[in-house]
Amino acid sequence: MRVKRGVTTHKRHKKILKLTKGYSKTRRASYRKAHEAVIKALAYQYRDRRNIKRDMRALWVTRINAASRINGTSYSKLIEGLKKADIRLDRKVLAELAVNNPKAFESIVKATK
Repeated sequence: MRVKRGVTTHKRHKKILKLTKGYSKTRRASYRKAHEAVIKALAYQYRDRRNIKRDMRALWVTRINAASRINGTSYSKLIEGLKKADIRLDRKVLAELAVNNPKAFESIVKATK
């Protein structure tokens, strides 16, 4: 007995086409182009989940460096001072203080000198 695969194929195609919401033209309508677009999008998504961590840390370091230079020291000297003073604040928190609470950041810089 022959097995007809129309239902399975249709279901698989619908699943891929559902993922192309927001795409335009053939990337939305054609299964072949949609499948290519979805594979590429998922690869970018996987890669960028890792890259965003790298990018955010670089942003925090830049903000801390800018704020520490305003307070008369450099980023590397600030981090060294934090380690010696046993002040355990991560870069995310330091950057947040540098942007939103400059007075608190200034007191941290003074504590590291």
